[in-house]
Amino acid sequence: MSDFVVDRVLLTNDDGIDAPGLAVLEQVAATLAREVWIVAPDHDQSGTSHSISLHAPLRVTEHGPRRFGISGTPGDCVVMAARHLMRDAPPDVVLSGINRGGNLGLETVFSGTVGAAMTGMLLGIRSIALSQVFTDRNAVKWQTSRTLAPDVIRRLLAVGWTDGACLNVNFPDVEPEQAGPLVVSRQGMGLVKAIDVRAHVDPRGIPYHWLQFSRGPRPDVDDAEAMVVGRGAVSVTPLRFERTDDDAAAQLTAQLAGALGQG
Repeated sequence: MSDFVVDRVLLTNDDGIDAPGLAVLEQVAATLAREVWIVAPDHDQSGTSHSISLHAPLRVTEHGPRRFGISGTPGDCVVMAARHLMRDAPPDVVLSGINRGGNLGLETVFSGTVGAAMTGMLLGIRSIALSQVFTDRNAVKWQTSRTLAPDVIRRLLAVGWTDGACLNVNFPDVEPEQAGPLVVSRQGMGLVKAIDVRAHVDPRGIPYHWLQFSRGPRPDVDDAEAMVVGRGAVSVTPLRFERTDDDAAAQLTAQLAGALGQG
């Protein structure tokens, strides 16, 4: 009996088609699906969230059988795969990653890795974003996600989840044998404290600027993603598009009603 859990899986990411995390995910996917497709950005598209390109054409470069580079965002890649390259036989699952670095808390709003999974969800495809947390970007513990991801993905696909959500998985910065269990988490605040602007001047005397996240520990709820992976466990958070703040909405409703009454 086959150990495959799906017939066809689509892999994408935001680090680019040549990223090491995508190579790890390809190894993982080969144990899960009969047919693996890769449709990923030609270049790094970190921070593009789930944006899609509406004002520029998309160009496709074939890198081999069922392997394509796209000139756009991770969201573009998912749409191009599901609605064009794989139109006659769409993917059963979208796996996005494995991102070099965690996608925790507020970072999920900006993440192209998560954005690709959100786009897959929008198209009605079960989608999982996967990220490997690190403390030293030159010594990412890829062996942790390579070892743990197959079982994590199998378990998640076996139990299933609502059509209105995608899943955000983060692997901790520990050796695989030291990793804790898979824990259902919430987004939480994460580690982002601010977005800063770094101003510089190029050799011709023309100013240019880099945007940069400032990160550090923040108070958070016990089951927040950053807290879970900080304890060495694997976090999985169901994410959805609906982001209405019910408490703020109720407060606004009451205040507006009061203002109208006073008028």
